[in-house]
Amino acid sequence: MKKLKCHCGDIEAEIKVPNKLEKIIRCNCSICKRKGAIMSIVRNEDFRITKGKEKLKIYQFHSKVAKHYFCSNCGIYTHHHPRINPSLTGFNLGCIDEIDTFNLQNISVADGNNHPLDKKK
Repeated sequence: MKKLKCHCGDIEAEIKVPNKLEKIIRCNCSICKRKGAIMSIVRNEDFRITKGKEKLKIYQFHSKVAKHYFCSNCGIYTHHHPRINPSLTGFNLGCIDEIDTFNLQNISVADGNNHPLDKKK
């Protein structure tokens, strides 16, 4: 179990993750390139807000399917539900104290600029 928290501590979550994170990504979509977060992903049932749910704010854009959550006090992005699969929760690895994102290597880049749901037939 990993503990996620925003910068000010108003938001906390528990994440059930395997001993080794299976998927670590960055994304090049318009919002992710601006927030610069390194993320991982779990099933929704493996992510639980334990403190500050009322302090979370949501940001949606474009198709308004994905939900990006951030702390209303410190502004830190904590997690999101991707539009490709809303049954998953992506979370900001920088919000987990015991993970040093500067030591992570070989991080995959998700091509959010060419999202499959944006493809025209």
